[in-house]
Amino acid sequence: MIAAEPDARQTRAVPDWQRELAEAVRDPLELLSLLDLSPADLGPGTTLQLLTEAARDFPLRVPRGFVARMRRGDAADPLLRQVLAAPAELLAVEGYGPDPLDEATARDAPGLLRKYAARVLLVATGACAVHCRYCFRRHFDYGADAADGQPRWTAALEQIAADPGVEEVILSGGDPLALGNARLAALLDRLAQVPHVVRLRIHTRTPIVLPARVDAGLLQALAPWRDRLVVVVHANHANELDAAVLASLQALRSVSSAVLNQSVLLAGVNDDATTLAELSRRLFTAGVLPYYLHQLDRVAGAAHFAVDDVEALRLHAALLATLPGYLVPRLVRENAGAASKTPLHSGAPAAP
Repeated sequence: MIAAEPDARQTRAVPDWQRELAEAVRDPLELLSLLDLSPADLGPGTTLQLLTEAARDFPLRVPRGFVARMRRGDAADPLLRQVLAAPAELLAVEGYGPDPLDEATARDAPGLLRKYAARVLLVATGACAVHCRYCFRRHFDYGADAADGQPRWTAALEQIAADPGVEEVILSGGDPLALGNARLAALLDRLAQVPHVVRLRIHTRTPIVLPARVDAGLLQALAPWRDRLVVVVHANHANELDAAVLASLQALRSVSSAVLNQSVLLAGVNDDATTLAELSRRLFTAGVLPYYLHQLDRVAGAAHFAVDDVEALRLHAALLATLPGYLVPRLVRENAGAASKTPLHSGAPAAP
């Protein structure tokens, strides 16, 4: 059985990262005020009412430490653009829907998705340290399919244990590092008891937006998996990587076989070759290698972030001409039902 984490208020002081998470900015007007901005600075016709309406179904949530990395007075700041609800999210756009990867058909058990051979994805929690506006799971029904409670994990873990063809488990969410250390350690211990699971992968944005999460308890929980653990973080812009983030990434390297980064190509955020190259260089200073540069998943509410394939290929070619190969992420798209990520390359058919 997986034990629930004890209430931190009853057993010890609340960890710094949990306190920071509890104090995250949730109000669009407060976020703008912290940056010396007003709704009118965002463009003609932008009002607080529209911003609030855009955040109604997918609420704004951003740690204050991430806000501190944004440029004050700059309505086009690339970090702000990723997290501030925008009126464009209210527009219905053909080809964009609530489940762009058709994950509903990939469920093997509650919270367990099977998309690829020999590996499964465990939705460890619906919680996340930040709500990125382009998130492909922004409409995911976590309450029905990925609750944090024991019954959900039990079904998923039993399915994994019963299938010797599963050699890798990918922890996803939400964000698996939104779990407390005790609960995460209990989950990892259960997985360690399955002999055919020989690799563990953790996909997380939390060390980027909330570096205090990488604390001694987390490192202790991950350490038993050191030789078979891959951590995939998610940074989109070099401005996200301040000294505290770089230190957290270096700490994760000490308890894993590899730390990789995946980015999403986002209009107005990183759709520039110089920006992408600087991100790769800065990641390397922390020992993190670029892994994927994703074309946007076509989720409803995120169409304004889309970069067309022709431009994406041009940017990728510029990276190839500028950086050593090991610093160039693979440009890919995830297509529902495909056996793997689909690389984009010259001559490939354009997106529908």
